[in-house]
Amino acid sequence: MSELHRKLERSAVGFVVAIIFMASIGGLVEIAPLFTIDETVEDAPDMRVYTPLELAGRNIYIREGCYACHSQMIRTLQDEVERYGPYSLAVESQYDHPMLWGSKRTGPDLARLGGKYSDAWHVAHLINPRDVVPESVMPKYGWLQRNDLRIDDLGAHLSAMKAVGVPYSDEMIANATNDAFGQTLPDSDFAEGVSERYGEETNIREFDGDTSRVTEMDALVAYLQILGRLTDAAYQQAAGNQSSQDQQAQSQQAQSQPLGSTAK
Repeated sequence: MSELHRKLERSAVGFVVAIIFMASIGGLVEIAPLFTIDETVEDAPDMRVYTPLELAGRNIYIREGCYACHSQMIRTLQDEVERYGPYSLAVESQYDHPMLWGSKRTGPDLARLGGKYSDAWHVAHLINPRDVVPESVMPKYGWLQRNDLRIDDLGAHLSAMKAVGVPYSDEMIANATNDAFGQTLPDSDFAEGVSERYGEETNIREFDGDTSRVTEMDALVAYLQILGRLTDAAYQQAAGNQSSQDQQAQSQQAQSQPLGSTAK
């Protein structure tokens, strides 16, 4: 083997061919599953897209590097499911560009964070994490509440997402700025349009408590509050799996009963 290795290193052409061969194997392993993508991604008829405000919050989440310390992918391990909720499904990330599954958990996984805490909790946590979690090592992000959110270019952001497959309509793109404004001000004339375009269950409220303007804090909290809530597919599958397990357990219990006995 060592003699073959020396000959291969001395032959430039042979060495290049060997590199291409090994790289091809790795590429095939990564590419082959894409041909069965339609079979591996679950159906989610209730799946909705991010609102302009939530998409802006996601961009801030990426800009501030939050993904470096928080994952958004619950594994199928029992302890993870018990701690965070139903394990993540591929369909839940189909509108995420880029995907933010992550691999490092300095902080907890956020895949099921939506609705777990109040808006006020999130605002306090972002301003100074130690105020609500004393042992936290998370940096402060208080300036987000002082920064006005740029909303005049949100139509372009939606157009970019549409170009990569996110089903934003022309109406959504045309009303992106107004919808971002309306989602934070439920009493405004623009709030009704948000519900019409994104669904009645869309969160429409003053996320940071300031009704005078739309801030980056509004956007980030709006995004955090929708994590894991774009579709109920994971919860429906978890309920189906639990039902199957219960039926299997009952069947096994019935089979274990001696003939002629009655289960008590």
